[in-house]
Amino acid sequence: MTESGFHRYVALGDSFTEGVGDPDPARPNGLRGWADRTAEQLATKTPDLGYANLAVRGRLLRPILAEQLEPAVALEPDLVTINAGANDILRPKVDIDGLMAKYDVAIGKLVATGARVLVWTGFDLGWAPVFGKLRGRVAIYNEHVREIADRHDATIVDFWRLSEYRDPRLWDIDRMHMSPAGHQRMAIEVLDTLGIEHDLVPVDLGERPLLSKKEQRDADLEWAKAYAMPWVQRRLKGTSSGDGIAAKRPTLEPISPQG
Repeated sequence: MTESGFHRYVALGDSFTEGVGDPDPARPNGLRGWADRTAEQLATKTPDLGYANLAVRGRLLRPILAEQLEPAVALEPDLVTINAGANDILRPKVDIDGLMAKYDVAIGKLVATGARVLVWTGFDLGWAPVFGKLRGRVAIYNEHVREIADRHDATIVDFWRLSEYRDPRLWDIDRMHMSPAGHQRMAIEVLDTLGIEHDLVPVDLGERPLLSKKEQRDADLEWAKAYAMPWVQRRLKGTSSGDGIAAKRPTLEPISPQG
């Protein structure tokens, strides 16, 4: 066993990092997710690994920074992952330049701890029937991420270029969060980006089924009724899926290789 070099891993963000879409009733908040999967692999290399996950679903970029940044710094991490801004991009109006100026300052503070800091580009939504209209916003966001990473010597996990996520089976039924297979694939990408040896492999999903136009239309209508409309209603009411939800791992704690 070769140590990973990391002993204090802190994850920040929203539902992407909390693990929504990868249910596990035995875990805090009932979720596993790519960050847990990553930490489990790191623990096989460094048994004394401490892992904290401060992410909360539904959080916008500013609340993520306001609620999670200082607690993360206080934990004196040597590895930090942060992904923020996707929920802002989905809003009817967003000042991406203004948001990313704040993100720039935050990444600088995290890098100043001496930790290795990983940030994400947004996924290329060009293929998505509904969310594809937001592709330009994501591209602008990504350019900011690349500039910020260059400025602070942070490491990028380049979600934009992971074309295999065009397979809907890597996404949850709500089409907004990754499925267990998607979370597994993201953990692999994170570990590969870090240069950490691991034993994770992509989930074998078999051949992708082809839907007829009617089947696809029916599926789209069902999705709109079951998931899109409730999301819109929360926006109109000013509520969030994260209301009343706390970080699932607020302090550094061991995690076993099996979770």
